[in-house]
This record gives sequence, C-alpha cells and structure tokens, in this order.
Amino acid sequence: MKKRLITGGAGFLGSHLCDRFIKENYQVIAMDNLSTGSIENIEHLFKKSNFEFHEHDVTKFIHVPGPLDYILHFASPASPIDYLKMPIQTMKVGSLGTLNCLGLAKEKKARILIASTSEVYGDPLVHPQKEDYWGNVNPIGPRGVYDEAKRFQEALTMAYHTYHQLETRIVRIFNTFGPRMRLNDGRVLPAFIGQALQGKPLTAFGDGSQTRSFTYVDDLIEGMIRMMASDPLFLGPVNLGNPNEFTMIELAQAVIRLTNSKSSIIHMPLPLDDPKQLQPDISLAKDKLEGWEPTIDLNEGLRKTITYFESML
Repeated sequence: MKKRLITGGAGFLGSHLCDRFIKENYQVIAMDNLSTGSIENIEHLFKKSNFEFHEHDVTKFIHVPGPLDYILHFASPASPIDYLKMPIQTMKVGSLGTLNCLGLAKEKKARILIASTSEVYGDPLVHPQKEDYWGNVNPIGPRGVYDEAKRFQEALTMAYHTYHQLETRIVRIFNTFGPRMRLNDGRVLPAFIGQALQGKPLTAFGDGSQTRSFTYVDDLIEGMIRMMASDPLFLGPVNLGNPNEFTMIELAQAVIRLTNSKSSIIHMPLPLDDPKQLQPDISLAKDKLEGWEPTIDLNEGLRKTITYFESML
C-alpha cells in the first residue's frame, strides 16, 4: 500500500487531504504539532487501520520508518492572527520545516508537494495574477513573516529539484474556505460567518472595496491531487483558486443573506500591506491539470460552511 505523509495534517487543508487519501485506500501519516491544527479534525480517522498520527514539529528532524511515496508539506500558520502571534515559528516552518521535508523526500526518493500561497504576490500591481508575476511584497512589514517564508520555501524547493533532481511540485493556494476552519482564526469568511450567526456587526476593513476570490475546499483538494499526479516535467508553481472575484462588502452581504442574520456592516481601518486585489489566473492549471477548475460556486460553498459553523456554535 502506497504511503503518504501530510505535514500540518490536523489543520484545515491537511485534514481534508487525509480524508481524500484514506478514501482512496492509501496509507496516510498525518504529522502536526497542534499549534494551529486540531485533533478534532482527524479523530474520525483514528479507527482506520491505514491512518496514523505523529505529533511532531517539522522544524525538528523528521523520521518516518519505511518507504514513502508522497510528501505533502502543509505545516504552517496560515491566518494573519496566527502568524502575527507566532512570527518566528512561521519563518522557521517555512525554512527549517521545508528543509527537513525536502531532506526526507530525498532520502525516501519520494515526490513532494509544497503548499505555497497567493501571498507570494504581496499587494499585487498586476491583476489578475499569473505565475510569472514576481510579486510586490514588503519583506519588513507585519505580513512579511508569512509572505517571505513562503517565497523562501519555493526557492529552496526549486534548489532541491535542480541540484538533487528531486521530484517536486509547488501550488500557490488562493483564499480557500469550508468546514474545519476556526471561527477565531482571523480570516474574513470565518469572521463574517461567526459574527452573522451571533448577531454581531460584520467588520469590513477599509471601505470594503478590496477583492478576493474564494475556493471551496473540495475544489482545492481536487486540484492538488491532480498536481501530485501531473506530468513529471510540470513542477509548478501553479495557481489553485477560483477566478470569480468579490468585494468584501459583497461577501458580507452574501453571508448576512444566507444566515438570515439581522447583522449590520461596520468598517475598521485597513491593516498594513493588506492586498487590495487577489484574483488567480488559472489558465496554467486548466492546461496542465486535466482541465481543472472550481465547480462549487460561492453560495453553495457558503451554505455548507455555515452549516458546519452552526453545529460548532
């Protein structure tokens, strides 16, 4: 049975990857230090004979006995509230954690997928963003700890591919949402949904005209599965996201409508270096990943996510 290691396996995206691979009858190892992940996300898998959990910090040396076929490196704080609280750990997991994962992949002769982010584009001056855009990142700003950790992660991965001929893949993930996000993780959709369900005002930053493109988690997982199985000559990076763009005001209004909330919308100051527009150009993904594109629209994804948060509250 083929074995796959998922770092950050108890997190939002990592736990959904675990589900997908278990469903496809792979042997799965989830590794997480639980700084932002949660056992609750994966405890339903503990009874599976082909699943195991290792509580471990990937910035420390990683040992996994026996063969490994795939490594998927998702360990990292991913929301502003987390990486601003843990700036040094965020930099370490992007650097030392990635180095340890790449070293393990080299030892095991395993293919490795690195989860990068749309944040490597910073506050982009090009719209929509294509993979050949180098970005507009402030390395010393408050978001730099996350943005630069991911940019370094990509550079290190390509160095391992070039120097050691390691089989690598890089995906740049745009805003993704769905069940298992944390209500208090600081990202806009959990914040809006939690506020609406509790009858609190929804807090839009700035004038609310800044835009994002939101991908439901199932669509993202499908894109990553296809990327792992893609042509060996296609390394990425590749954008995985939904090109349908919404302003923050439009998103807040959709959440209020779908939750039947009487909440109002209030405005707060825009955080420093917050991108004004993020929208992926997914032409490359469509071309290289068997025509991949998101199939779940925003309203459908919001309904599923709202149902999940209602159960949590």
